Amino acid sequence: MSWKESVIDAFDVFGPASLAVISFTEAIIQPVPPDLVYLPMLVAEMGNTPTIIWLWLVVTISSVLGSIVGYWIGGRWGNPLMHRFAKPKHVSKLIFLSEKYGTIGIFIAAFSPIPYKVFGWIAGMTNMEKKSFVAAGLAGRGLRFGVEALLIGFYGQQALDTMIWFLDHEILLAIALICSAIMTWYAWLWWNGLGEQIPTPE
Repeated sequence: MSWKESVIDAFDVFGPASLAVISFTEAIIQPVPPDLVYLPMLVAEMGNTPTIIWLWLVVTISSVLGSIVGYWIGGRWGNPLMHRFAKPKHVSKLIFLSEKYGTIGIFIAAFSPIPYKVFGWIAGMTNMEKKSFVAAGLAGRGLRFGVEALLIGFYGQQALDTMIWFLDHEILLAIALICSAIMTWYAWLWWNGLGEQIPTPE
């Protein structure tokens, strides 16, 4: 049994309360994604719409509340912590991404497998506007966990197996999402710049 499975078995005993705890702490510091507890719960409650909505609210709100603690940690101790556990050049890049993309960057981190906690620390370090940080987190986390609930509702065990595979290969998925976001950004810049290149009819 892997260490992840041991953690999940320990938390699974307490139902939605365990989901809230693991989602809250994952957004602060621990590495186990809440999806590994959330997804089997969704499968067990297939067809029970009120309970599925309740689980979605629990995992989303607890994750965002945890990120607020991460934001506070980042504002208070983020700089020495980040430089202790990461190379200075990587810290500089994360700060640059947070300052340049702000709310969009937090939304992407909240929706994707990119470690949400890291962007919470960085947002606190850079004094990002807290309301924007929370709003982006709610939108991104709500969308991510909502999509998972919908897919489980439509495809059941097949969707669960696929999602677990993605979680086991989250680094590859994160790279793919980052590349997609960059390509979309440049496509948008190109589209906006078209008007400057087309001559105005006389």
